[in-house]
Amino acid sequence: MPTVDFIYGLGSRYSYLASTQIVRIERETGASFRWRPLSSSRLIGRRPHDPFAAQDGGQYDWDYRKRDALDWAALYGVPFRDPVGRLTYDPMLPALAALAAGRQGAVVGMSHRLFRLGFVDDRSTYGRDEVVAEARAEALDIGRFERHLDDPGLREDHDRAVEEAERQGAFGVPTFLLGEQLFWGNDRLVLLEAALRGEI
Repeated sequence: MPTVDFIYGLGSRYSYLASTQIVRIERETGASFRWRPLSSSRLIGRRPHDPFAAQDGGQYDWDYRKRDALDWAALYGVPFRDPVGRLTYDPMLPALAALAAGRQGAVVGMSHRLFRLGFVDDRSTYGRDEVVAEARAEALDIGRFERHLDDPGLREDHDRAVEEAERQGAFGVPTFLLGEQLFWGNDRLVLLEAALRGEI
């Protein structure tokens, strides 16, 4: 069974959209996915140029990205609420929360919950209290989860994850790695699926 590394940011609309397709792809192709959360702003920040700078426009224009994401959500049949102008949160918090959950073997379940906080639920707050409530709903050991969340070693793990992703060629999220093949973006899932079927 092939394994696909899924490098994603929990504040990334396209990472959320791609995440909704993974169960189907696993079922249809027999592949398994290794979930690797990180703060996408930290990964992108290692580049010499920020593609989200206002002067870039085009595909990075926020209004365009919102319309585009809504179209993908409609195609996939999944809910989508754009967080821009609605939620303000520390971009490191969801990445660290997913990594802390991963120390209890729950990175996938917790990531789905964190994606829902950002892109599905009708809410205006997304802080530590909300994250801890989701960890409790995921049946994690809350004391252990909070200790890990506050552990400086978790940030070091995160930084190493960013460095590893960059070494492997990732420059944004979502990135999918299938052996030496790299696919970037939710819209490249069709190519990843073709590769998994041996068509490319």
